Amino acid sequence: MGILQKFKQMFSTVPMLGWFLGILAAVLIEYFWGYDYISYYLGLPKIPVLFGALIMLKEPVMIPGALAYDLIVYVIPVLAVAKLSCFITNPGAALLEKLPLWLSAVIHLVCFYAILHLWAGINDYRVLVVKLTLVSIILTVSINVINGYQGEFSCSHPGFMALGAYVSSILTLVLFTNDKIFGTALLPPALGPYLFPLVLVVGGAAAAIGSLAVAIPSFRTRGDYLAIISLAFMFIVKSAVENLNIIGGARGMGGQPDLAPLPVIFFWTMLCIWVIHNFVTSILGKALNTVRDDEAAAESMTVKTRKTKMTAFMFGAFWAGVAGGLFAHVLTYINPGMFSINRLAEILAMVYFGGLNSIVGSIVGAVSINVLGEALRPLELFKWIIIPLILIFVMIFRPYGLISFTEINAKKLLEAKHKRQQGVSP
Repeated sequence: MGILQKFKQMFSTVPMLGWFLGILAAVLIEYFWGYDYISYYLGLPKIPVLFGALIMLKEPVMIPGALAYDLIVYVIPVLAVAKLSCFITNPGAALLEKLPLWLSAVIHLVCFYAILHLWAGINDYRVLVVKLTLVSIILTVSINVINGYQGEFSCSHPGFMALGAYVSSILTLVLFTNDKIFGTALLPPALGPYLFPLVLVVGGAAAAIGSLAVAIPSFRTRGDYLAIISLAFMFIVKSAVENLNIIGGARGMGGQPDLAPLPVIFFWTMLCIWVIHNFVTSILGKALNTVRDDEAAAESMTVKTRKTKMTAFMFGAFWAGVAGGLFAHVLTYINPGMFSINRLAEILAMVYFGGLNSIVGSIVGAVSINVLGEALRPLELFKWIIIPLILIFVMIFRPYGLISFTEINAKKLLEAKHKRQQGVSP
């Protein structure tokens, strides 16, 4: 603990801009010298795509080389540049503090995306992992509205995701693609990228309307009925799409145009986080917390509990539908098996691992489970033994998840550190 405290104290003066600069230095080192020099001289066959985890598990003899690669390319440059650049990044962060908070946040997000794009662009596999991780963040944050802030236990998110995925896929196939089932495209394919946001909104709206089938009967009562009805809803949606041959049935639906590049998914993920953060910190969000803590007391305080719960439920379903639309256009293929009980287990694992009542926890949970799942892929079936064991330990020692009941504080996150030493008034 003493070492960790000293480490934390040493880097407590590094602002967010400093960490970005350090990560950028690491990415540039990997981009220019990762393959030709560093991985070659360390005896690695190629650049480790996920920090060497895949190589280490496939070929244990490569463990020293992969660890050395991580140390040389990532750990040392990030820490060294972040610490040594404080004299530049702290004044820069102080200048950004004079701007409106939203503008400072946008500048930081643009910097973050540029670094992420450069890092992921080194390998197509990384691009796919990043895209699916961002979709998972939308799913996790949205289900946290229901299972965390609302305090219910819903199992219907894969069903909402399926509604969004199929509705948006049908729309893009009908409008922008010459398809053997739906015929000639009604609109020029060039309009696809411009109308795709509207398609996603329609997919999300379909999921929100579908959620009424769960919300109306469930919220007339109290207790565990929502879990049972939402589970039934998920199976009904899966069975319905399996038996509709016009949308591919059990074979699935393919041929969706590639309308979800990394910038588009990043934008929708940030938009989702921003909108849901505003929702849960609004008056309606506070009312939702009151209903969760004591519904009878909330009713006595004139809170319309049923309306509040239904609004939050439809809101979470909408974003699950948007995530489904993005998911369908990342893979350009979907089938009913993608929205089964396995998907539900993944979504629940992400939200309970990261932490309830916390957008930060949802992001941590989605990123952790996705990266861990990919890193442990060489272990095949053992992966599904290791991940549940980790979840069990987390549930024992942190019953509400790693980072629960923690909201995003953008001002504190982006502010300059060690202001007095930089001559900036606090």
